[in-house]
Amino acid sequence: MKLRQEIPDDSGRPREECGVFAVYGHEDAARVAFFGLFALQHRGQESAGIVSSDGCQVREHKGMGLASAVFEEATLLKLAGSLAIGHVRYSTTGSSTLSNAQPFLAHVGEEYYALGHNGNIVNAQKLRAELEDSGSIFQSTMDSEVIIHLMAPHLKKGLEEALTIALARVEGAYSLVMLTRDRIIAARDPRGFRPLALGQLNGGWVVASETCAFDLVGARYVRDVEPGEILIIDANGCQSLKPFALVKHCHCIFELIYFARPDSQIFGQNVYLCRKRLGHQLAREYCPDVDLVMPFPDSGNYAAIGYAEQSGLPFEMGMIRNHYVGRTFIQPTQPMRDFAVRVKLNPVKPLLEGKKVMIVEDSIIRGTTSRNRVKHLQGIGIKELHMVISCPPTLFPCPYGIDFSSKGELIAAKKENEKAIAAFIGLDSLHYLTVDGMVQATGMPRECFCLACYTGDYPIAPPEKIDKFCMEMK
Repeated sequence: MKLRQEIPDDSGRPREECGVFAVYGHEDAARVAFFGLFALQHRGQESAGIVSSDGCQVREHKGMGLASAVFEEATLLKLAGSLAIGHVRYSTTGSSTLSNAQPFLAHVGEEYYALGHNGNIVNAQKLRAELEDSGSIFQSTMDSEVIIHLMAPHLKKGLEEALTIALARVEGAYSLVMLTRDRIIAARDPRGFRPLALGQLNGGWVVASETCAFDLVGARYVRDVEPGEILIIDANGCQSLKPFALVKHCHCIFELIYFARPDSQIFGQNVYLCRKRLGHQLAREYCPDVDLVMPFPDSGNYAAIGYAEQSGLPFEMGMIRNHYVGRTFIQPTQPMRDFAVRVKLNPVKPLLEGKKVMIVEDSIIRGTTSRNRVKHLQGIGIKELHMVISCPPTLFPCPYGIDFSSKGELIAAKKENEKAIAAFIGLDSLHYLTVDGMVQATGMPRECFCLACYTGDYPIAPPEKIDKFCMEMK
């Protein structure tokens, strides 16, 4: 299994691995899947793919780039059938190439199996080595392909048992959708790291990483796919299997802080309202003498609204975002990176000049993004620049499907305290939300979350390279 290849990108932002969508029982399933992927585009922008079935023939189309660029009208018309699954991807395992675009499609015996996966299988490398030793030939470097190979020897026992046997050997995070000629399958790992939801559409069924996709296609949210649950959707309806022992849930709290769209409902929470509560808690913890509150759009918007509400300070959009700048604009040279900041965000100088400003952000990972943005604000006559972050310091890499650095690039792991980080970024002060404050703002028990990126307490043993890094940090 190859490590992720670096893509020129100055964002310094964490990246989610992917988003999945499935539809059963709609005459134009591929088109519904396309719009579902469009709603989930924030979860992956490297590649997009759809596999459809009309009950007899299975068809696929995948490509690099945004869903809107990969799929055209003529393409969707060729993807006939009332069943379809779709996938948008960022790579955290497997290189960014077309061969690694999902859904992954395999022909085993007389049946086709297509699979789209969100998450990261931490023992994939070990499983892959075992499978290759026993004669398996892999078509990609994706950890997702391991699941198909684990299923293959057991398919004569039936799909449900084969999938159960395969997933029992997998460790890590997975929210997945699968397609055969006449069935849709959805499954979520027993700890429920990543979100996955079930909905209904005109008598049929839909499954998506986030509920915002249901809103776009006109589906009705039914419920979350439960941790450890496998759903089999076919002509007989929606069958629920729960073959795994109950374990402590480990929902990724960073989904609520950053990844999920604010109009989604995940882990039983509305994301928009949760982010406002994070801002409320920030203001309770740290509120120096400033004149106004502003976000760096768009990620900090909702916590900034909450901070302003709680503090009673004016909320202003002090930086204006250009929404017509795509990722392909970004160039690897430092001068172009600095120029890209000015293209994306531009300050409202008369609003900020002479003011003491509080900036609200959702996270700082490597610190380069915040540093570049603050540098752009300096020199326009701002009196003081302060910043609050709506999560604790990110100290440890994530092995469960988020592209946090595992190479010691996390700024909170390199700098000794908030004061040192503030100096690096160019701030008068910096405050991170406490772990207890963050959990309190969600309104959920601490025990149901994975907090490993903040605490280093991994619910599943991470790969050796991450484990070594964590031991050095501790």
